[in-house]
Amino acid sequence: MKIGVSVPLTAASGDPGAIAHEAENLGFESIWSVEHSCVPSAYTTHYPRSADGKVPAMYAQLAETWVMLAIAAAATKQIKLGTGILLLAQHNVIDTARAAATLDLYSGGRLILGVGAGWFREEAEVMGVRFEQRWKHLRESVEALRILWTQEEARYAGDIIKFPALRVGPKPVQKPCPPIMLGAHDPKYALRRVARYADGWMPGGLSPDKAMESIAQIKRMAREYGRDPEQLQFSVALATRGDEPTADTLKRYQSAGVSRIIVMATAAASGDGVEAIRAIAPLVERAAKV
Repeated sequence: MKIGVSVPLTAASGDPGAIAHEAENLGFESIWSVEHSCVPSAYTTHYPRSADGKVPAMYAQLAETWVMLAIAAAATKQIKLGTGILLLAQHNVIDTARAAATLDLYSGGRLILGVGAGWFREEAEVMGVRFEQRWKHLRESVEALRILWTQEEARYAGDIIKFPALRVGPKPVQKPCPPIMLGAHDPKYALRRVARYADGWMPGGLSPDKAMESIAQIKRMAREYGRDPEQLQFSVALATRGDEPTADTLKRYQSAGVSRIIVMATAAASGDGVEAIRAIAPLVERAAKV
């Protein structure tokens, strides 16, 4: 079982290079950014993970994803570099293609692109996204990225994403392109989206039993789309509590088809990021025995 670490990086966290270097030394397989572009001062969106329904103030302080991962790449040699998640519809797709390919090139092919459509209506609207169309916007962006990464003369004509024939580089090291993982939690809709156009799924908080059920459904639907289900990757993001996840829990995830657990170093947002990942490092040793 591979163990990744998600680091909500802020000005209080310290040097992202030092954090990534320590994560690599401790045996984490991957390090993941956390993204929100802004937090509007006035909003009506209810945030279900806080007692008062308010969006955490920390979300307004998160470091820019590509800068963080570039610094992490320069300080490491092997650890995978993940966006967890990039709110893809809030980014210009050509700029994203270039940033992602550049990072993949200079890191030696270590990028994993985790993407999502977002849940924060007011943030999305500030960033120019029509909230009701965000999933279509995401899908078209994913399709356009693959074209921009793999074709010397790329063009795309969707309902939202459109660009004429053009040349853009660099191209990523990974061929045909870096894996694109869908960060979506609602099984009612997420499963078919993964099966249709993603290279894998990375939901948060999914139980082993639900993972087994959902992965089987995704693979069945992938076959319906003419895709090879065995090429799909499955990760689950978890908050650690005490000795959770235990070795038994990790085995259950592995039996369900999950190959990576991404643990959240939430303490990094308000303090030393190196110490935050050291605190959850025992999970790496536990996973190595599974």
